[in-house]
Amino acid sequence: MNRILQAPRRSAAVIAATALCAAALLADAAAGGTPAAPDGPVRAPLATVAVRSAGSVDGASYDGVVQAVRQTTVGAQVPGAVVAIEVRAGDAVKAGQVLLRLDARAADQVAAAGAAQVLAAKAAQDAATREFERQQQLYEKQFISRSALERAEAQHKAAQAQAAAQLASAGAARTESGFYVVRAPYAAVVADVAVVQGDMAMPGRPLLTLYDPSVLRISVAVPRTAVARLSQSAAVTADVPGVIAGRLAPLRVQVLPMVDAASHTQELRLDLPPGLAGLAPGMFARAWLPADSADTRLYVPAAAVVRRAELSAVYVVGADGRPMLRQVRLGRTSGGDVEVLTGLSAGERVAIEPQAAGRSQREVRP
Repeated sequence: MNRILQAPRRSAAVIAATALCAAALLADAAAGGTPAAPDGPVRAPLATVAVRSAGSVDGASYDGVVQAVRQTTVGAQVPGAVVAIEVRAGDAVKAGQVLLRLDARAADQVAAAGAAQVLAAKAAQDAATREFERQQQLYEKQFISRSALERAEAQHKAAQAQAAAQLASAGAARTESGFYVVRAPYAAVVADVAVVQGDMAMPGRPLLTLYDPSVLRISVAVPRTAVARLSQSAAVTADVPGVIAGRLAPLRVQVLPMVDAASHTQELRLDLPPGLAGLAPGMFARAWLPADSADTRLYVPAAAVVRRAELSAVYVVGADGRPMLRQVRLGRTSGGDVEVLTGLSAGERVAIEPQAAGRSQREVRP
């Protein structure tokens, strides 16, 4: 009988002890203690930072290219075989300097024939002039009639006109013969030679390309909205990285009136000062518009960027705390921050520890 009564007493003691433990845990939780989760350790929240937006104190920069204001593609005015090339790419030439020569043997013969015809015409003109003078003397002495004098005068004028025509024809032949020698139209640098000796030059076929290194400009495609905010007194500057230290003040700023239908941009031309060494057409350049026309820029810490081969991305943490890898396009780095051109919006939060965010993303995957 005693053994039967002892079993319920032990069960009651166990229940009482369990209740006391539960009360103690609740008291600890109320006091700020954190009980261990029954299914493993709790994932710590990720350290994040908001995407910072700010206006650029330097202004808005737009990529462009250096162009030559005077660039000429030289061609031949007459057909002919190239017999001599006097210059090479990169040579500096003077105005009127011979660039190349074409086969002008036939043209020279035509010019020589024209010169001979001029001599014959002049001889005929001299004979007609003397004959007219004799007829005038005979007419004054009343030895010939008025009609005979008029015929002599007509022959004299015809001889004069024939000599003038032959002289003009010979001049045209000499001018055409000069077309077989191609000369530089102005002082320039030879950018390219498109033919070799023996090629056939035809009118309209490019032979050489020249540009004037003393007159250069920067061409930039600028969004139409930025051009609309650009005032006439705004200080626009330009720079050529790696060639010229610092920024340049252009001599003239020109905005072309046409708007590109595909990109909605306008061409901005900045005339550069003369005498800048090291510049050549095709070089990369930048145009800087003043700060009042600059768009708001976004920045994130450089440590938050994940770089994998050619991919640049950040972990964006949503409202539920889950990180998502998102590709971004980056700009310049300033201090510990890097500019984000596309991929993020102001106010979004990114993880500042990409490795921890990557591990967290793998853990929450189903």
